[in-house]
Amino acid sequence: MENTKYIEVNGRRIGDGYPAYIIAEMSGNHAGSIEHAKEIIHAAKEIGADCIKIQTYTPDTMTIDCHNDYFNISKGTWEGENLYSLYQKAYTPWEWQKELRDEARKVGIDFLSTPFDKTSVDFLEELEMPFYKIASFELVDIPLLEYIASKGKPIIMSTGMGTLEEIQEAIEAIYSQGNHQLAIMKCSSAYPAKVEEMNLGTIVDMKQRFGIPVGLSDHSLGYFSAATAVAMGATIIEKHFCVSREIKNPDSTFSMEPQEFKEMIEKVREVEKARGVVTYGVSKQEESNACFRRSLFVVKDIAKGEALTPENIRSIRPAYGMKPKFYKEVLGKFANRALKAGTPLREEDLN
Repeated sequence: MENTKYIEVNGRRIGDGYPAYIIAEMSGNHAGSIEHAKEIIHAAKEIGADCIKIQTYTPDTMTIDCHNDYFNISKGTWEGENLYSLYQKAYTPWEWQKELRDEARKVGIDFLSTPFDKTSVDFLEELEMPFYKIASFELVDIPLLEYIASKGKPIIMSTGMGTLEEIQEAIEAIYSQGNHQLAIMKCSSAYPAKVEEMNLGTIVDMKQRFGIPVGLSDHSLGYFSAATAVAMGATIIEKHFCVSREIKNPDSTFSMEPQEFKEMIEKVREVEKARGVVTYGVSKQEESNACFRRSLFVVKDIAKGEALTPENIRSIRPAYGMKPKFYKEVLGKFANRALKAGTPLREEDLN
């Protein structure tokens, strides 16, 4: 089976030629409250996101409860945290997830999750998850990728930190299961990511190299990177989303509030309109101005039988005469009727 130019989720196509698919990543922004989680779902729908995403793991499916140096975070956003303790704070309880899925269905927004091990895949299969997200950090977990792919659902896979070889191996692992419903995401796996390290030009290369839909999983602040990515061909945008950064949790510092997220979506849609389609010639909006191009005009009265010269014809605005490319060709020809200055020169005026 050949690579697909789009994937299809809940009857909607995602890929070139279709509006960018906007994912609001809840992650740990629920801050341990299912009511906050539901509020985030409603807010995501209200500001125009296409999808709300959660993550399905527990501390024990991610790591072990160990506090030696290997498991302690020494720098970055979560400096001083222990891995197990961090995941305890950030995870979305599994007993909430059916209720959150039903809430998303009720308000009319797609519901997506990232599984992190086989047990979470099995759990999400029971929830009838229509598609899957693979996190950048799991890109190298080939057995997990194969297991997710074996379910036959569309997959969106982030590629942060991935070498070309690792990305190719991950794609091949998914394809090996007969699953070609794949989109990949450019991602900078820093929290938050610096704009100067986004390297969005990679999106163009990924589209050409892999021939499948490419998006951006964006951890930078603001909307600039997302809008730029869409201008460069990204067809999916994923950003962390919260109702307020005042509700402190492991993801709040680099998440967008509703008004910011709404502005990002508006900018993305403006970029899509401006990008348009490949076209040449006079656009509909330009039609009224097309007459102001140049053409050949009589600029001095010409008698019948008189020769055309640089003194009596010129290329000027407006564009009611012959195209200027015929200027040299008509010089020296004779007028077959009298032509007054200010008359557009036409082919039928010449012998």
